Amino acid sequence: MSVNPVLIYHKGTTAACAQAAAFLSDRGIGVVDHPTPEVSHLLVDVPSFSSDGALRGGGQLSEVLERLPPETVVIGGRLNRPDLHKHRVMDLLADEEYLAKNAAITAHCALEIAAAALGTTFRETPTLIIGWGRIGKCLAAQLSGLGCGLTVAARSAKDRAMLAALGRKAVDIPEIPGVLTGIRLLINTVPVPILDGEILAKYPKCVKLDLASAPGLVGTGVICARGLPGRYAPESSGRLIAETILRKLKEAAI
Repeated sequence: MSVNPVLIYHKGTTAACAQAAAFLSDRGIGVVDHPTPEVSHLLVDVPSFSSDGALRGGGQLSEVLERLPPETVVIGGRLNRPDLHKHRVMDLLADEEYLAKNAAITAHCALEIAAAALGTTFRETPTLIIGWGRIGKCLAAQLSGLGCGLTVAARSAKDRAMLAALGRKAVDIPEIPGVLTGIRLLINTVPVPILDGEILAKYPKCVKLDLASAPGLVGTGVICARGLPGRYAPESSGRLIAETILRKLKEAAI
């Protein structure tokens, strides 16, 4: 299927989703802000749902789909839901390329927050990253390029071995309390409890930034920074959403 017949109903409410719709329109994709019989795709926010199951912008997805053709493809994030099993979906949060590029944007935004909180440059700043997933890797790459004194805490022995082979200092998760002395920037990316307030309170000069989807750092003074791309870089986030949609339209013809 060519991308030309595509008509996307933009139902998103975030700045990033609005940017995505504008970028798609600039690329010649039809975008409307109301349901019509010609709609082929429904674009909602990424991620798409709040904790109560409603769309992030309010309302129920089923009510929106009732006004659209039954073959409408739903575009969003975290779409593995029973009410969508009869619909084709384009789940951006299940796309590895999207996730990798989104991690890079997240890391960039996180470092902007960290720089403001530190009040100094990253050069030779003792930093500990907890977690060696997509975001942890992007953070390490960006911080290393800035001359940061970097340590990475990773649970997997395989990951620690690779970090050592790359010339980076690595510790196991249980070893974290023993390396906190002197750390000026602590960034967590692991969505399970790692350090509590009693431990963190011993290091008042350390900037503590938690990027995980669920708290890993618990205590006073922790900066909880989730959903950063859409909040701090909506244009970049929207462009990534749009570029991913265009790529997947060509790849899968949906």
